[in-house]
Amino acid sequence: MKINKLLFTTTLTALALTACSPKGTNSDSEIENKVEALLDKMTLEEKLGQMNQLSPWDPNELANKVRNGEIGSILNYMNPEEVNKIQKIAMEESRLGIPLLVSRDVIHGYKTIFPIPLGQAATFNPQIVENGARVAAIEASADGIRWTFAPMIDISRDPRWGRIAESCGEDPYLTSVMGVAMIKGFQGDSLNSPTSMAACAKHFVAYGASEGGKDYNSTFIPERVLRNVYLPPFKAAVDAGCATFMTSFNDNDGVPSTANKFVLKDILRDEWKYDGMVVTDWASAAEMINHGFCADGKEAAEKSVNAGVDMDMVSETFIKNLKQSLAENKVSIESIDDAVRNILRLKYRMGLFENPYIVTPQNVKYAEEHLKIAKEAVEQSVILLKNDTQTLPLTNKIRTVAVVGPMADAPYEQMGTWVFDGEKDHTQTPLKAIREMYGDQVNVIFEPALGYSRDKNLNGIAKAVNAARHADVVLAFVGEEAILSGEAHSLANLNLQGAQSQLIQALSTTGKPLVTIVMAGRQLTIASEVEASDAVLYAFHPGTMGGPAIADILFGKVNPSAKTPVTFPRMTGQVPIYYAHNSTGRPANPKEMLIDEIPVEAGQTSVGCRSFYLDAGASPLYPFGYGLSYTTFEYSNLKLTSDKLAINGEISVTVDLKNTGKYDGTEVVQLYIQDKVGSVTRPVKELKAFQRVELKAGESKNVSFSLPVSELAFWGYNMTYNVEPGDFKLWVGTNSAEGLSADFTVSAL
Repeated sequence: MKINKLLFTTTLTALALTACSPKGTNSDSEIENKVEALLDKMTLEEKLGQMNQLSPWDPNELANKVRNGEIGSILNYMNPEEVNKIQKIAMEESRLGIPLLVSRDVIHGYKTIFPIPLGQAATFNPQIVENGARVAAIEASADGIRWTFAPMIDISRDPRWGRIAESCGEDPYLTSVMGVAMIKGFQGDSLNSPTSMAACAKHFVAYGASEGGKDYNSTFIPERVLRNVYLPPFKAAVDAGCATFMTSFNDNDGVPSTANKFVLKDILRDEWKYDGMVVTDWASAAEMINHGFCADGKEAAEKSVNAGVDMDMVSETFIKNLKQSLAENKVSIESIDDAVRNILRLKYRMGLFENPYIVTPQNVKYAEEHLKIAKEAVEQSVILLKNDTQTLPLTNKIRTVAVVGPMADAPYEQMGTWVFDGEKDHTQTPLKAIREMYGDQVNVIFEPALGYSRDKNLNGIAKAVNAARHADVVLAFVGEEAILSGEAHSLANLNLQGAQSQLIQALSTTGKPLVTIVMAGRQLTIASEVEASDAVLYAFHPGTMGGPAIADILFGKVNPSAKTPVTFPRMTGQVPIYYAHNSTGRPANPKEMLIDEIPVEAGQTSVGCRSFYLDAGASPLYPFGYGLSYTTFEYSNLKLTSDKLAINGEISVTVDLKNTGKYDGTEVVQLYIQDKVGSVTRPVKELKAFQRVELKAGESKNVSFSLPVSELAFWGYNMTYNVEPGDFKLWVGTNSAEGLSADFTVSAL
């Protein structure tokens, strides 16, 4: 299914806008005038109130605080009637009538749940991502939520870190593209639309590099790596007009992000000229006491505001301490005023002063069009990792299907992490979908074998094996429960939990074709399960419409096209593992002798002279950008318009792509670059562009890329950002490990 963008936009607009629309947009100068006029009227207490965000529990206490001007934003307040009620108090009973900004973590859907962001990144389709964020904004705004804490654009190269599920993966370019798409979807065409949500680029910065993959842990990222790898998605967010930024929990090189003046002021404000609003993460200001960076809440408030933070999420360190800090000249009134300006500017840009109340109708939740869009997102996010002897798609020769595994009918679990508002009763599971959509074609035998993903009870495996023996094909749904990934859910072992591996091995002994479908919040170490299976689909946590989409993929109505947005390790000991690593002085040799091949009493020069693991080698289980199709594609005739380019020139590349199989399909064509010699060591490959190309069976297309040479710039030895003239290599292919290559040279002007 394809969604026409114009039709999509028109349909959602019709669904969302029935009451009224904004009274008009304000120009930047008009907004600045209004901000200054209002700021002049505010007392210090009212200014500190705007800098205070709370997650309220007591409605009466909340009403009093709002009435007194002590709160600028609330989060986790979702009842439409209550939201309008508290907003009315802010508008009509507080002294200055400043509206509240209502917020919520809406990460990959509100009611209609989309694949986790890592799964969405696997689509390599920014339009899919934008559509999903737009649906989320429309549904969430029906409950008054106008600010979401997404996208999370942390570069994530360690699957032990649970929050990799919220990320767009390991690559700065892919993360930048997908992050911008989410921002566009959340914010829509205009922030002051009643169906827009202010996006929040998080976590600023390097949180995804937490040491050991352990959440909230320290990072040690030097400035050059910070600028070349971790900052580009955030710069893209600024350029895309992202309304807000969020600081991160980690300290980097000993400085907690919430008080890091270098990134918050020097880079974000001064270098990038960002005029949006910056909020702490949940109580991250107060947590600097635990870091040992601040003695108490007062010092935490001072260091946060002096570094450039505008709003404190829930710790109340600002509102309780900044008045005294101001009297002691520990913070300036100018710093406080700047913070309040940023908050008021956002509220004016969002049209909250003119339209503070909910106007999005309730019937947008789970709208039919939203479910269609969610299903398409799943269709494009499921990765075909293996398909021996064309096990998939299932043909009309299949009469009986054995559906087994703890994730086959787990409506809550398949929604994934960070789903506060999705309802499992609306989730369509694979078992349900196969029965309803294909039950007239095949007989379905269901044996879950295990009650849940961590279940170690082996008693049900025999029943599953018996079902497999009576079937023509086995569909094994395994993975991890939603709670096993996400914030504070790091893992030291990435193998399948419970007795799931034993289940797969037992099923493989039946001799029946075994299709393993993995639903998880991260890439797991599934080498043995892949070996035991005839075909493998990786579906991440697919959300509300996972079942119908997976069913259509299994039975061939949809041809999978997704690619891995992260590198899949063979074993946990390989992580962090990512494709865009620097080369060492002794790069790995694919023919290196592994541990089982080493002779007894081997001389020390026979092994250990290259950069690899004796027990795992150097290669991953699957490289970044990898994904199969039911059809096959052939690349040929790679051409560069010129192999000699100036710094101000453009790289023009063409390649012929042919669908050589018997199915229509879509290939994600990927372009990688290597700067062969730099003033500092450069990655062995970097993704610079990609295209989704649809081809009928037997069809050929000439695919072209135009890449400005300026996009080869990086922060070099002297900490300047520029293109360094020299020799480069370019690849175009199906993943980061395969492709046609060509060389070119960039010369100075």
